[in-house]
Amino acid sequence: MQKYVVRNIDRPAQDIVKQYAELDTSTLYEAQGKIGLMSSSLKPIQQNRKICGPAVTVICPAGDNLMIHAAIEVCKPGDVLVITTLGDSEHGMIGELIVRALMKRGVQGVVMAAGVRDAAQLRELCFPVWTQAVHSQGTTKNRGGWVNAPAVCGGALVTPGDLIMADDDGVVVVKKGDLLSSLEASRLRLQKEEGTKEKIARGELSLDFYGLRETLAREHVVYYEDESELPG
Repeated sequence: MQKYVVRNIDRPAQDIVKQYAELDTSTLYEAQGKIGLMSSSLKPIQQNRKICGPAVTVICPAGDNLMIHAAIEVCKPGDVLVITTLGDSEHGMIGELIVRALMKRGVQGVVMAAGVRDAAQLRELCFPVWTQAVHSQGTTKNRGGWVNAPAVCGGALVTPGDLIMADDDGVVVVKKGDLLSSLEASRLRLQKEEGTKEKIARGELSLDFYGLRETLAREHVVYYEDESELPG
């Protein structure tokens, strides 16, 4: 298969990205029908950070980061670099020097199904990374791959320009064709949650406002007043 770099991709409109940035990954994942969530193996190296922006994708041979260097050139401010490898890899595919170069290009953060190193320095730089490993193992720079090709990262298919949101709860992908519908669904979910918060504040029980007592009965769950009533 031809290895390549696509220099220019279609990105979501900035006003759409800004509206998404007010959401969180759990709301977005639930609102779009429980799809687009990446594997829980991808974890943030620092807490209380969130990124939201268009994906620039990179596919590298395991243990080689040549294509990450190629991707730096095509990144634009606000992008999220999504990195995956052919074959499993926990190599430290990026470190402080690559991150400084990404920051110079205005990249928000990195999501990678591989490893990262220089974790302490990256935290000092306040550069957010979601990764499946922190590992010092080095890489080569002599094997070609792809920049801005469809890529599977953390079990989710990412097309260049798809919207990526990542926070403490994980990483979610929104397909470019679903941006408006997923945004509206997320807003409706937030409105519903506000109503639920009001019910909780009034002292109502979730068993009642979710109609869960019927489910308990269907599952033959029996209530006892105290332990003395337990059979046997």
